[in-house]
Amino acid sequence: MSSFRLAALLIVINAPATFAHDNASNMEVRGDLTCITSNGAPNHEMGQFPNPANPNAFQVQNLEFCFPTTPQMADTVTDNLMTVGVSVTGVPIRPYTAGYYDPNGRRGFSHDPASGWRQQAMHDPRSLGMDDQNGHVDRSGLYHYHSVSNDLLASQGGTLIGYAPDGFEILYSPTTATSSWQLKSGTRPTPPGEAYDGTFEEDFEYVAGSGTLDACNGALVNGTYTYFATDTYPYFPRCFKGVVNQRFMTRN
Repeated sequence: MSSFRLAALLIVINAPATFAHDNASNMEVRGDLTCITSNGAPNHEMGQFPNPANPNAFQVQNLEFCFPTTPQMADTVTDNLMTVGVSVTGVPIRPYTAGYYDPNGRRGFSHDPASGWRQQAMHDPRSLGMDDQNGHVDRSGLYHYHSVSNDLLASQGGTLIGYAPDGFEILYSPTTATSSWQLKSGTRPTPPGEAYDGTFEEDFEYVAGSGTLDACNGALVNGTYTYFATDTYPYFPRCFKGVVNQRFMTRN
């Protein structure tokens, strides 16, 4: 059994939930931009941090997310952004991990990207110390989402989750918006070998028409381009068709 498969068996988290801090967030229009400021705390219970799989403690933040008030489609697609959106409550959406396959690393992963095989967070979220809302804390104390938070959705009473760096909305509509990213068939090259099972980002490929959404997890809704969160990979948009604010997320 490989080291990254062993990792999935090593840790089971059963930590109590707690309120670390109350959510404080605000949205305002500033010229051509709309900005959400927040302290980084969610508006729901978060899991216990640190925990056996995640040694990081939540820290109050001073965050600002600014995006175009009137989104415009761009000539080119933007990708490779770590922060792909912000919730309506000011919590960053960051679906990527910093882990890559490394047979010499702790539990088979390290921060060295040389292998080209990036750890996919939702394959085994408990091994990353995530809570029941698909969020956890990084080394800077930043709480962030890797997939949809049911409590966030319930608190909003609708389908709006947040906004992308280009200003287009991120909605959740699981019965009508389905991902067109599919798990590859066959076996990975060696290393890391073994069948494609979702352990890595590279285990998936876009198959046009296999779902209702495009490669950026978006679609036109009443003539307006819109992104969607999905219950399957990629969970949130990973590329952006609008004009992105390159200083989308800042910390003070």
